[in-house]
Amino acid sequence: MLVQARTQARTQARTQARTQVRTQVRTQARTHAPDAPPHPSTVPVPAGTDSGSRVPPRTARSAWVRPAAAVFVVGWGANMFASLLHAYAHLSGTRADGLFGAYALGLVPALLIAARVSDRIGRRRALLAALLLSALGSAVLWLSSGEFATILTGRILIGISAGAAFGPGTAWIKELSATSVTSVTSATSATSATSATSSTAQTRGLGARRAAVALTAGFAAGPLLSGAVVQWLPAPQTTSYLVHIALVALALPLVFRAPETARHPRRHLRPDTGRPAADRGRDAYLTSRVFLAAVLPTAPWIFGAATVSFTALPALVSLGDFGAVGSGIVAAITLGTGIAVQPWAGRLARRSPAAPFRTGMTAAVVGMLLAALTAATGSLVWLLTAAIVLGSAYGILLVSGLRLVESLAPPQHAATAIAVFYSLAYAGFAFPVLVQALSSLWNAVPVLVAGSGLAMAAMALTFIAWPHKAR
Repeated sequence: MLVQARTQARTQARTQARTQVRTQVRTQARTHAPDAPPHPSTVPVPAGTDSGSRVPPRTARSAWVRPAAAVFVVGWGANMFASLLHAYAHLSGTRADGLFGAYALGLVPALLIAARVSDRIGRRRALLAALLLSALGSAVLWLSSGEFATILTGRILIGISAGAAFGPGTAWIKELSATSVTSVTSATSATSATSATSSTAQTRGLGARRAAVALTAGFAAGPLLSGAVVQWLPAPQTTSYLVHIALVALALPLVFRAPETARHPRRHLRPDTGRPAADRGRDAYLTSRVFLAAVLPTAPWIFGAATVSFTALPALVSLGDFGAVGSGIVAAITLGTGIAVQPWAGRLARRSPAAPFRTGMTAAVVGMLLAALTAATGSLVWLLTAAIVLGSAYGILLVSGLRLVESLAPPQHAATAIAVFYSLAYAGFAFPVLVQALSSLWNAVPVLVAGSGLAMAAMALTFIAWPHKAR
């Protein structure tokens, strides 16, 4: 009996010791595991946004579509005027092109102001206000009765709405895209270090590409459908604007239900500078070599290449009785090509940071030469070829510029960085006005050839942005 009792005691002691060791090992593994995956019912929002908010995975994966729809609708309203110009036959060519680009007068200041405002009041409020302004601009244009001053006012209102939408909207799409990637990674990955690496790689460029596609799709669909309305339906100046106002009404509830991502960061004043710590160095990327030598000279060619294609060239080539719908088709081809080449731009960026910028500017150089050939021959074949090449330049430079600016700027100032980038890009809306004005003094062919020379100079500057090893 005594031996049996001793044996049982030893067995119990060994069992307890093994259990304690296993418990300690499990506890240490849980304690030291880096960044364990979140509970599957919720997914955190990306860095630089409101860390306290949680988004259900199903909502997170598709939430970016809501602000993308708003960007699409505002882009539709901004660019449908390219085909509607044919409905204002009483306006001269220079005045008509001026009205098309006039909305940049409201867009650029609105871009810079709305970006910082959205950081304070939130993306949702900024985008809702932009949608309402876009509808107001279309209403003013609808009621203008063809008067130049009223049309100009409506176009400036459209520009303000675009500026208020594109910067915050792009930042919101980027933030919600990061959330969607996090939700998928958290649900499928058990190793947090691998999860973080996978999430970062998957997120890089995804938000920029989605925002560029939403913007470009709106720019393409607007003139295509309004061109068909002008060509074949009665009262085009009423129908086109009412269609856009209806689209705004559909987009408003989508934006209202989208999860907010902007936060109010705690700001500490430094006694030596008197400036908030969050503000220190936030604009340093604007003076970096890459920004000054790559983004600054190439950004205007984004919309410069696109607007020369679907605004200047249709005015230089006879489209017969199909001027309105023809302009819409040229715009759709240009911007559709811009969407199609964006995945290729991502592959170029993975090869070299300089590659997409040099490829895009090469397309701009070739596209301007093709535009000169189109003006010289009046050929529809050369017109469509130039539209494809210039559209490629637009798409590559747009998505590559967005990705680069997002990587240079601090996350909490993403909206402001995107606004600066779009402000530079929208300088290209002056290109067709310049082509029209200079063509009245000289022939359009040498003007467009000179434009290709300027594009070549902009491409040359990219060799300063990146040293030889980065090419």
